[in-house]
Amino acid sequence: MTIRIILIGTTHPGNIGAAARAMKNMGLFDLMLVNPRHFPHDEATARASGAEDVLDATRVVSSLDEALSDCVYVAGASARSRTIGWPSMAPRECAQKLLQESHNGTVAAVFGPENSGLTNEDIDRCHTLLTIPTHSGFSSLNLAMAVQVVAYELRVAKIGVSEEGYVSEAPPATGEELEHFYAHLEEVLTEGGFLDPDNPRHLMRRLRRLLVRVQPDQNEINILRGMLSALDPKARNGVTK
Repeated sequence: MTIRIILIGTTHPGNIGAAARAMKNMGLFDLMLVNPRHFPHDEATARASGAEDVLDATRVVSSLDEALSDCVYVAGASARSRTIGWPSMAPRECAQKLLQESHNGTVAAVFGPENSGLTNEDIDRCHTLLTIPTHSGFSSLNLAMAVQVVAYELRVAKIGVSEEGYVSEAPPATGEELEHFYAHLEEVLTEGGFLDPDNPRHLMRRLRRLLVRVQPDQNEINILRGMLSALDPKARNGVTK
């Protein structure tokens, strides 16, 4: 099983090192960075304090899609309310879900930049929001501290369950497969006149929310892609893409 921690746009290298230390404390070793401002960096190494091996193995990518391409389940850490409701879990519940889904493939917990958090576009790529309950009078939580909370709950969840988990008939669809499906869906809905190409985001975000509740497997995504191909107006009119 692989549980990945993904940090997007981290501005302070010390937080990367502290996150790596928090991960190693709890038996997590897969750290991926999306466009960090400074990495590698001496402060990251200093704050890792014994978790340099986690830093050495850290991969840096240019987009969240790349970081999630092989993931079958994704939780996005967010303290902000969203205009469109999204499934949400507390750390303990989310850790149990991540651990369960990790038996089917790679899963990830995603954390946004220190000052702004995850964007709506980042959340679009997540199956659930991960919300750490804090005191209403002081809700600001350091990035590395947030990683520590989630890593701790993952450790507790792992200790409390067996290594055997439920494996579905077909593997869950990966992040890459889902993004291909969403692009295909948007194209067919636009060609069919159902989706306004000048303002597609609101509808597509609601459709994403529907699909993350269902958690389709690879077979189901292939069926849906086949349906879209059959319904594609271009295909019916004999126009090749």
